[in-house]
Amino acid sequence: MNDIYLASLNPEQRDAVAHFEGPILVLAGAGSGKTRVLTTRIAHLLHERGVPAEQILAVTFTNKAAGEMRERVRRLLDCEPAGLWMGTFHAIGARLLRRHAQILGWTNAFTIVDAQQSLRLIKKTQEAVGVDPKRWRPNAIRAHISNAKNRLLSPQRFLEENGESFDLFARTVARVYTAYEAALKEQNSFDFDDLLVKPTELFVTSPKVLERYRARFAFLLVDEYQDTNHAQFRLLELIARPRGNLMVVGDDDQSIYKFRGADIRNILEFENAFPGARTVRLEQNYRSTSVILDAANAVILENVKRKGKTLRTDRAGGDPLTLIETLHEADEARVIVEEIRSRYEEGPDLHNYRDFAILYRTNAQSRALEDAFRRANTPYQIVGGVRFYERREIQDTMAYLRLISNPRDAGAFDRVVNYPRRGVGSASVERLEAFAAREGMSLLEAANWDGGGSDVPPAGARALRAFAGLIQRFSALAATTRVGPLLEKLVEELGLLKALRDEGPEGEDRADNVKELIAGALEFDAEVESEDAEPGEMDGFSELDLYLQRVALVADIDRHDPEADAATMMTLHSAKGLEFPVVFIAGLEDGLFPMSRSYDDPEEMEEERRLFYVGITRAQNKLYLTHARQRRRAGEIMFVRLSPFVGAVPEPLLERRMSKLLKSEVFTTPHRGRFRDRQEPGFIADEDFETNYDQDAPRLVKGERVVHATFGSGRVEEVSGFGPDVRVTVEFEGVGRKKLLARYAGLKKDFD
Repeated sequence: MNDIYLASLNPEQRDAVAHFEGPILVLAGAGSGKTRVLTTRIAHLLHERGVPAEQILAVTFTNKAAGEMRERVRRLLDCEPAGLWMGTFHAIGARLLRRHAQILGWTNAFTIVDAQQSLRLIKKTQEAVGVDPKRWRPNAIRAHISNAKNRLLSPQRFLEENGESFDLFARTVARVYTAYEAALKEQNSFDFDDLLVKPTELFVTSPKVLERYRARFAFLLVDEYQDTNHAQFRLLELIARPRGNLMVVGDDDQSIYKFRGADIRNILEFENAFPGARTVRLEQNYRSTSVILDAANAVILENVKRKGKTLRTDRAGGDPLTLIETLHEADEARVIVEEIRSRYEEGPDLHNYRDFAILYRTNAQSRALEDAFRRANTPYQIVGGVRFYERREIQDTMAYLRLISNPRDAGAFDRVVNYPRRGVGSASVERLEAFAAREGMSLLEAANWDGGGSDVPPAGARALRAFAGLIQRFSALAATTRVGPLLEKLVEELGLLKALRDEGPEGEDRADNVKELIAGALEFDAEVESEDAEPGEMDGFSELDLYLQRVALVADIDRHDPEADAATMMTLHSAKGLEFPVVFIAGLEDGLFPMSRSYDDPEEMEEERRLFYVGITRAQNKLYLTHARQRRRAGEIMFVRLSPFVGAVPEPLLERRMSKLLKSEVFTTPHRGRFRDRQEPGFIADEDFETNYDQDAPRLVKGERVVHATFGSGRVEEVSGFGPDVRVTVEFEGVGRKKLLARYAGLKKDFD
């Protein structure tokens, strides 16, 4: 295998794979075959160096990448590498905690709370400590807590640093952080950040556990190293430090996740952190034409903080980049869809809509694009919209499984204690919570309490005991029953499908989603039954625990379906790691891309430029750059200029075009949602331009919860229409179903 497979690698790739002991940094440019290097090195260590599989730890960032790496290693070896640990940082962290959580004060049946559940708990914690969620946004507080965790600042340390701070927000976060962490522990739960922080805490506080894993993992391999934060760096350093057999693969030019805590210094200063480290540059690109790469190289050359490399390819020439100027966001969207349809229908080389991707800086830009795709009856998919596991009916069903797995999960208890309705009102729940707090019980224990003292009315108390009994029965059943049959039995006993169908026209779709959830659980059962790659993966916890863990760690990008015959729309951040024959980068306007705030910070400007570089290098054959002269943002029509990033692209590589509407040069003024006939400089007539349209307005999605100033909380049941004519049907908890015109309704998202 060694001679045959290594012979197919280029010299730099072979150099990286053949490296044996000691630290090594592989600077892997876009499309340079880094996955091949990682998987071939694993096979090389196993097959040629005689390293046992259980002594190798390979870490990446997405389930998709981890699955692809495992499959490639399996094909190389023609067998399953049993004992090899391979997965995302969060999955590896969760696995360590399943084994050792009790050392930190949790049980190994802990729950992993997702982003929505975390946000609800933050809000509830704010209310408990007297921090008004209307004044201090839960999203902002959660982001601050997440940043603190990624910097390995415990609640106590954060409180010491900020408890007496002049910064009122920091003092407020310190109060919430302490209470939030206590609430997580009380419920035997971890949030996503904890899956990185707590294993690090485990190793620091338990030297014996650390030595056990240092002895086990002789070789570490890390993908996408430029995206690591301080907590991830520290976790890797703790394991790898004595031997130093650490290979990190990454591209400083694609470091784009500073807002998630990623620290580009980890890759820029790798040689300082691990003295004697080798550096290998992978500059041969196997994806794009030389025209596209010449543009990318010219753009990124303007950054100062980088290691330096130049992408090259054997695909000489290629189509120039097409720069299209449009009037406004509706015109831009229409031009993009027309270009896609034209290439799809006329081009002999493109026969699938999945060959096209539209990338943008902000999620808000997708709205005009969606309208254009719908009008043209052209198939599309959005990566980063409402995820399957975030749908209300799925969250409800999963809450039952979470409570069955972890009886201390108060968030899950609150969600389903009266769903489907069983006669437990909010007043009864409040009394139960007070009783549980007084007695030091979990809510489930309190619900099953027969000794009185909870002040819950008799009918509510009976319903609570019946609910607690149901959860206990299924908890016992989970020990001997696979997840699929367990879920089937649960849904049947609850009468959940009928309850959903009885909700109205949308109920059938919701019921189908629950059936899809069951199908996924059955697939999980089959996978676990046939999988012998991870004999120690269960580590003493149940299949239900493992199922819940995997579901919790599903990322947006893992849901991209490359086989769907639909154009893909996504943010530039979501696009990293993907490639498409034809790519459109939309909204290339100063203030939008780069964002206005980046002008205040040179590091942010460099990150914005790296993001543009990532977008350019997604394209295999053709790249379009589009921008508008005017765009409605923050309720106003903004007249904008071309992004300065485009100025770095050499002029010979560009083909400039204008939209038909812009060429028409018919100038009029908008009035009351329509355009007057009289001509006036500054505006161009367009019947599709919606003067009330605002790309930054909250986007309403079927299934999400909203709040109305008069009607209170409710759930969006249906969304129809375009632009200013978008209508929503909302089922309000107090007043029933209402049909509203979205632009006048003043609906806000509800995280309760």
